[in-house]
Amino acid sequence: MNKLDLFSPLKIGDVMIENRVMMAPLTRTRALAVGNVPHELNATYYRQRAGAGLIISEATQVTPEGQGYLYTPGIHTDEQVEGWKLVTDAVHDEGGKIYMQLWHVGRISHPDLQPNNQLPVSASAIKPEGYARTLNGRMEFVTPRALETDEVAQVVQQYADGAQRAKDAGFDGVEIHGANAYLIDQFLRDGSNQRTDKYGGSIENRTRFLKEVTDAVVNVWGAGRVGVRLSPGRPYANMHDSDPVALFSHAASLLNEYGLSYLHLFETTDEAREITHLIRERFDAPLVLNGGYDKARANEVIADGLA
Repeated sequence: MNKLDLFSPLKIGDVMIENRVMMAPLTRTRALAVGNVPHELNATYYRQRAGAGLIISEATQVTPEGQGYLYTPGIHTDEQVEGWKLVTDAVHDEGGKIYMQLWHVGRISHPDLQPNNQLPVSASAIKPEGYARTLNGRMEFVTPRALETDEVAQVVQQYADGAQRAKDAGFDGVEIHGANAYLIDQFLRDGSNQRTDKYGGSIENRTRFLKEVTDAVVNVWGAGRVGVRLSPGRPYANMHDSDPVALFSHAASLLNEYGLSYLHLFETTDEAREITHLIRERFDAPLVLNGGYDKARANEVIADGLA
């Protein structure tokens, strides 16, 4: 039997990919300034990379309130759907596969980037460290507004609507962005979530928003065309959790119940890499690892069955 390596094909859920090299989601800030619409430049960029087994698109906001950077594409208007069709057609013309990454930045934004200059939203009204870049220059992050309990369902619906528009745009699947200090991550970690309702406190409560978003997106696509991205241990924007091992082990067990296309881990610290092994024990579907892998290290974790 041939040894598995980076260039072995793989079935991820309902999708067969020709190799195990995935293109990570990379924010390019190249959408049109008016309307946050992808255009021919985006299509050319992704066409050039269609040889990857799977492309995961740049993070794409599911609502105007989900934007935290200039010129990032959205998936909440008909014009954006038409723009993304240029991208998916280009990738498919080259024989490639592409998932859209569904995104809401939460507090990692600024009123200058928000509709009507309103406050960004988050799990709790806790100011992150760092700066946003806006048309008015580099601006310090602000204290966000905590979502009301009855508002959370509206945000979940925005993910579902974005998932449907991604399907309309011709994507092969979607990845839920639950990592990198953005909104879902803000609900997951107790350093940014100090709620006292059903979305705060216990690990079961703090993973509720992730579960509800996953339920909604799977309802649109089916589990076999949905991936999820998490980033255990990433400290960006003063993100932290009192017990990340317990939190992300529970999240992995929760997500394992769906039969997802994959779980994507962004490994940025030694702590995160240790948690990867615990997650592997709890998650049966393909595990995607992203953390500075070269060919040799990648082939090693594939051969070991870790990824």
